[in-house]
Amino acid sequence: MSAENGTPAPPTDGPRPEPIRFFGTTWLNHDNGYTARRIGVAIGSLATAVVSCLVLRLAYQGLQIAAIGGFVSLLMIAMFAICSAMAFRHTWDGFTRRPDPDRQASLRSLLTIGFVGSLLAYFFRSLTEAPGERLHREEYEAARKHHEKRTTRRSGNPSKKRRRA
Repeated sequence: MSAENGTPAPPTDGPRPEPIRFFGTTWLNHDNGYTARRIGVAIGSLATAVVSCLVLRLAYQGLQIAAIGGFVSLLMIAMFAICSAMAFRHTWDGFTRRPDPDRQASLRSLLTIGFVGSLLAYFFRSLTEAPGERLHREEYEAARKHHEKRTTRRSGNPSKKRRRA
C-alpha cells in the first residue's frame, strides 16, 4: 500500500502510473474512493471559484468607492475576463497534452490573474474524469505497450538457460 494516498502499490516490473493531484493512482482502476474524490474535487473547485468571484466583487466595489473612474473599472473587468478565458483554455488544453515549460513560465502571470478560469476548467473536467486522467492513461498505456514489446522480444533470462554439454 502506498502511504501517500492509500492505493495499492503497482507491480515493480514495468512502468508505473503517474499520480494525479488529489487522486494519486486511483485513476488507473477507478478504485479506493475515486468517485468520491471526483465529487469532492468538483465541489471544491466550484466553491473556490465562487468565493474567488466574491472576493473580486469586493475588490471592484473598493475601486468604485475610490471613484477612480469608469475607464479603469472597465479595464479591470476586461483584464479579469480575458485572463480568465485564456487561463481556462490553457488549463483545459493541459488536460490533454503536456504544456511547454517555456510557454508555461511566460504565461505564469496571466494564469495567476485568470485563476477563476483555471478553477472552472478543473470543475468541468472533474465532472467527467479526474483532471488529466486521459493524458496520463494514454502515456501509461503507451509505456506499457513499449515495455511489453521490449520484454517479449527477449528470449528470457540468459542465466536460466541450460548449458549444452
